[in-house]
Amino acid sequence: MRNIYLAGCSALLLLLAACNNAEQKTVNADSLKVIAKPIPGTPIKYDSSKRYIFLTWDDSPQPPGTVNCKQVFKEQNVKATFFSVGFNQVGPFKKRLIDSIRNEYPQFLLANHSFSHGFNDKYAKFYSMPDSAYSDFMRNEKELQIGVKIIRLPGNNTWASNGVIHGQKAENKLVKRLDSTGYKIIGWDIEWGQNGKQKQPKESATEMAKRVNQKFDDGSTFEQNAIVILSHDRLFEKKQFADSLNRFISILKQDPRNVFETIDHYPLVQRK
Repeated sequence: MRNIYLAGCSALLLLLAACNNAEQKTVNADSLKVIAKPIPGTPIKYDSSKRYIFLTWDDSPQPPGTVNCKQVFKEQNVKATFFSVGFNQVGPFKKRLIDSIRNEYPQFLLANHSFSHGFNDKYAKFYSMPDSAYSDFMRNEKELQIGVKIIRLPGNNTWASNGVIHGQKAENKLVKRLDSTGYKIIGWDIEWGQNGKQKQPKESATEMAKRVNQKFDDGSTFEQNAIVILSHDRLFEKKQFADSLNRFISILKQDPRNVFETIDHYPLVQRK
């Protein structure tokens, strides 16, 4: 009888241990889900049959334009990059707006467009003072808590990665220093520009989509099968222009080859 009792106790202990292990595995599985959250800069595998579109919007936070752009991108379920400027982050609402961009990766990526926007658009002075300009980018990275070493130069279409530099400022000391310290500098293939001094896009959605397709067809993009589109948040402040952005994306999505990605997945950035 005693042996039967001891055997029963042993079985009960084994059952409790099994339940405990199962519970522990569940906890560990949940922990792994948290750890597996996408990290900015993680490489992706490219599909040569696809065309990769990088929507890169400059000068955020610029509400209501930034808010409208984010809403359109969310409704369309496309990825986009915001190259942000530190001295535009004034007040709690704009800070929350930057926080939302940073925290909504992988749909949105926060990248560096300098703190002062080139000493408040004084570009000649900015690029003639490489040490001060470099510090300006570092300040922006710190204050906006930018987690990737990706930069767009204010007012300048230059590309740089791993010692290979192309564009207007290829010989500039600032560009060479940024490149030598591991930063990737991103230019653009096509710009959806501003209509004069008015805060509105210059071309219609249809015209812009045609320009994008022509660039792909010509093979004249900086990287094959990838296009970097530049625009600015402020151009989409009014509903009619936010609707134009919506229409632009809808047209591009009609082509099944088109894939929208954040700039941390651009070939030049992924290349080590």
